[in-house]
Amino acid sequence: MKESYLYQKLGNNKVQCNTCSHRCFIVPENFGICGVRKNINGKLYALNYGKAISNSIDPIEKKPLFHFLPGTHSLSIATVGCNLRCGNCQNWQISQLVKNDKSQLDIGQNLSPSKIVAQAIENKCPSISYTYTEPTIFLEYALDTMKLAKEVGIKNIWVTNGFMSKETLKLIRPYLDAVNVDLKSFDNKFYKTHCGAKIDPVLENLKQIKKLKIWIEITTLLIPILSDNKKMLENIAKFIFNELGSETPWHLSAFSGEISYKMKNISNTNIKTIREACGIGKKAGLKYIYAGNIPGNSSENTYCPKCDELAIERIGFYIKRFDQGGKCGKCGESLDII
Repeated sequence: MKESYLYQKLGNNKVQCNTCSHRCFIVPENFGICGVRKNINGKLYALNYGKAISNSIDPIEKKPLFHFLPGTHSLSIATVGCNLRCGNCQNWQISQLVKNDKSQLDIGQNLSPSKIVAQAIENKCPSISYTYTEPTIFLEYALDTMKLAKEVGIKNIWVTNGFMSKETLKLIRPYLDAVNVDLKSFDNKFYKTHCGAKIDPVLENLKQIKKLKIWIEITTLLIPILSDNKKMLENIAKFIFNELGSETPWHLSAFSGEISYKMKNISNTNIKTIREACGIGKKAGLKYIYAGNIPGNSSENTYCPKCDELAIERIGFYIKRFDQGGKCGKCGESLDII
């Protein structure tokens, strides 16, 4: 447990949390929407501090990040809780767990920020990813770790829904090297109905992250009927091109109903839909569009945006590189690889 870094004390022991864009008003002995921040006697505490519900070493391609340290492994950390309630969530057992059962707040491995960094060094991981649940809701834990990681040259990655507050982004920006942001739809109604959030803070944060020159990759999950509309995908592609740049990778992932939180009755994404979405991205001028959750599909590969030469081949999380130091081996064009 640790006192929250971003909150405001109000009258009658009430507080306002400023960690994410919900900006919850919380009365004593109550929790924020995330389920892990509690008002105790007029002070706001993050009850998930130092409790790692997930601690694993993953290929960085699993984040997914295809253009940041490709072929390396990332130490991946998460706690329980989330500030959204997405019906499609595939990690709902840990993201939504404490919202209904506060006794689960104490689960997880006791793991200090210094031990996380030591573990990354021991396992020769060049990066630490704050992932699986939403890193915004374990801001204090993540930030303390990020500072230590930065001191020893380890990169920091957030896999995020992008719904953090401006204050949170300001706190983490000196230590943040790359993000993958779930841009779930381009429709505010979808965000309100299926995620319990709003789209505008996500879009504004994406613009700001780009201005801060932090590497961005975007993931959109194509849920049949709900988030696979052609016009909506065109709007996302245009936003990425106009606001984030044509070099920003766009991951288009297939939905799997059977492992989702509350959408088990929805069918899986058709591969044809994924291919059509990839075409939409290409037509919009994006250089790198990737099909997710379809191992072995050639749309997972990186091709030179100038001559179309195969630069990085991917089969699942295994890669084979044909580039020359981040440039096309045939024509020398930059592949926008960090």
